[in-house]
Amino acid sequence: MPLETDADIRELLSDVKRIAVVGASPNSSRPSNGVTRALVAHGYDVVAVNPGHAGKTIHGAPVVASLDDVSPPADMVDIFRNSEAAGETVDEAIAHGASSVWMQIGVIDEAAAARAEKAGLKVVMDRCPKIELGRLDIAPR
Repeated sequence: MPLETDADIRELLSDVKRIAVVGASPNSSRPSNGVTRALVAHGYDVVAVNPGHAGKTIHGAPVVASLDDVSPPADMVDIFRNSEAAGETVDEAIAHGASSVWMQIGVIDEAAAARAEKAGLKVVMDRCPKIELGRLDIAPR
C-alpha cells in the first residue's frame, strides 16, 4: 500500500538524499521544472532524467538520458510521466536499485505500485514532493 500518513511521508522525505526526476523539463512553465527547482533548493542531490536535454543542467541539476545514467543510484525516483508510462519507469527504478518511487499528482498505477512494494521499495502515488515539503514544514538540508 502506498505511503499515506504524514509521518511516513515526512520520514521518506527526510531520509532520501539523491532524487532522480524522470521527465524533468527545462521549460519553466512545466510543473516538473518547478519541482526540480524546489528539490535542488531544498538541498537534495538531484539528477534530472530527460533524453532530449542530456548533457545540460536544470536549476544546477545535471540532466542525463536515462536512469541507467544515474550513478550512484538515486534513493528516490520522482516520476513525471503519464499513468500509462509510469509502470515502465517504476520497473526501471526497481532495476536501478532505488529505495522509493514517487508518482506525481495524477500519476496512478496500482499494478506498478504493487510491483515496487513487492521489490521492497516505498511508494508514494498521486502526490507532489514540493507540496509535501511545504505542507509538512520539512526544513531544508
